[in-house]
Amino acid sequence: MTIAGELAGWALSLDLADVPTEVRHAACRHVLDGIGCAVAAARCGAASAARGTVGRAFELGVLVHALDFDDTHAGGLVHATAPVLPVMLSEGVRLGVSGAEALTAAIAGMETICRLGAAAPHAFHARGLHATAVCGVFASALTAARLRGLLVEQTVNALGIAGSRAGGLLEFLDTGASTKQLHPGFAAQDGIVIAALAAADATGPATVFEGRYGVYRALIGRDPDRAALLGGLGEDWEITRITVKPYPACQLLHAQLDAARELRDSGLFDGPPIQEIVVEVHPDAVPIVCGRGKERPRSSYEAKFSLPWSVAAMIVDGAVTVRTYDHIDRPDVLEMAALVRPQAAEFGGAAADQPGRVRARLGDGRWVMAAVPRSRGGPGDPGIAATVRDKALANLGGDDPEGIAEMVLALDAQPSLKPLMKALESHGL
Repeated sequence: MTIAGELAGWALSLDLADVPTEVRHAACRHVLDGIGCAVAAARCGAASAARGTVGRAFELGVLVHALDFDDTHAGGLVHATAPVLPVMLSEGVRLGVSGAEALTAAIAGMETICRLGAAAPHAFHARGLHATAVCGVFASALTAARLRGLLVEQTVNALGIAGSRAGGLLEFLDTGASTKQLHPGFAAQDGIVIAALAAADATGPATVFEGRYGVYRALIGRDPDRAALLGGLGEDWEITRITVKPYPACQLLHAQLDAARELRDSGLFDGPPIQEIVVEVHPDAVPIVCGRGKERPRSSYEAKFSLPWSVAAMIVDGAVTVRTYDHIDRPDVLEMAALVRPQAAEFGGAAADQPGRVRARLGDGRWVMAAVPRSRGGPGDPGIAATVRDKALANLGGDDPEGIAEMVLALDAQPSLKPLMKALESHGL
């Protein structure tokens, strides 16, 4: 059977009762986290050009990702929720599905995007492609197909059609443009259109993943790791390995931000001035968050992909928040950023799951150091539930954020998504 056939058959037969409790809880947390990110983006006017332009799912997809505050699956280097959540909400409301059915569809979509990315670790980024955009359109199409109740053959066609919409360039890294914000919106909108086309008997190649001109060979010149893509499907859940971001910046610099925060909070910087800051970085992350000119970003969005500037902001302020990137021309941060020297270091494993190591040379010649094994909010973090809830409540603000959080965390018990959408509309979505 083709990979598309395996994914379609699994997604359409998925029964929420058979999904482990920890997986359901993780999925609800990621839905809540994504909603909070979207509300925060809407409140601060991020990606305002997307509001009311193409469609509801497009707008929501852009908003979830606009602050670069949404979750990341380290193994696939994909933002799992951003392309899936808008489809779940917009199509779920339109089709009148229950919360349980909406959650089941979202679980299928999130699991799929993680596995598609992990089947070729960092390979899309290495070729200048945004893995979330490439893999996200398949996940959104599968989510929409499940919500529509398509047949297996129709869903395979949907995945085949999605291959012709897979893309998304990383050229924004060299210009400071905001195109990356749009990628999940395109993926979400395309997924809905694709499912509608498949329902109307449009066809796509069943070999879209493993074929001679399939998405992997065409875009990265190699076959996908079939075991990573399909192995343990429905038993070993990648959803439980998605990291929730504590900082609104590229995941590839989060561990370094945690280490810089520990170093600052240790009090070791007290006394002689800092002369140099050495930050170790996974080689795969270097082209994305390091490089000439990164210490002086040209836009707020570019600053989120600047390791020197972001680490400097953490050392100066002791925190990195949504508002940190509002003022990228601060002299104190720019002066500190000029002292940051990234250093490529082989850690093994995925770049988004690297440890963080920061060393600073002080004016008296002493070196001080802090290190963390991985960024906060990832797999095995015992405080993940509290982290997600606190982050979401802060992002939601407004009236009764607790009520929205409770509704989302018990999504499988909701008879309809309409009350949730009404509450979100009152929060600016």
